[in-house]
Amino acid sequence: MPIYTSVIIAALAAIILWLVVAYNRFIRLKKRTEEAWSDIDVQLKRRYDLIPNLVETVKGYATHEREAFENVTRARAQAISAQGAAQKAEAENMLSGALKSLFAVAEAYPQLRASENFSKLQEELADTENKIQAARRFYNGNVRDLNTALEVFPSNIVAKIFSFKSAEFFEIKGEAEKEPVQVKF
Repeated sequence: MPIYTSVIIAALAAIILWLVVAYNRFIRLKKRTEEAWSDIDVQLKRRYDLIPNLVETVKGYATHEREAFENVTRARAQAISAQGAAQKAEAENMLSGALKSLFAVAEAYPQLRASENFSKLQEELADTENKIQAARRFYNGNVRDLNTALEVFPSNIVAKIFSFKSAEFFEIKGEAEKEPVQVKF
């Protein structure tokens, strides 16, 4: 076998090996991003499950604050039905705003703030908010890694060949929504 043939075979083998390694890297990045999104969903579900209990607890003390309860309920329903990172982030921002108004209502009722049930729900919601924030950071870090790999040369060639798509960041829009939900009294 001539030396040129050996060199060509070795070059083709190196290219094929590189394609396989690059493809597998994209698969790992995509799966990590999907896992991170799943972590966000788990924490958001926990948050959604806490909200009805919180609303019912506040309702017991502040029965004439119907609009605040309806806003929270409506925002929760929209957040649950939202699809994709951008739509989910927008719905979560609306829900955070509605929760802020609910906590503002609760501030007017000292006996509510002293309630053990309300205090426990506050703690659970604060813990959940922290977990959501951590899950968002983890997800956005994975999205960053995936999107960077999709754009840098030469891995962008493999991405185009196999039609890998970029992922959306889970971003908070607007300055008002960047403030955390107040859960301390």
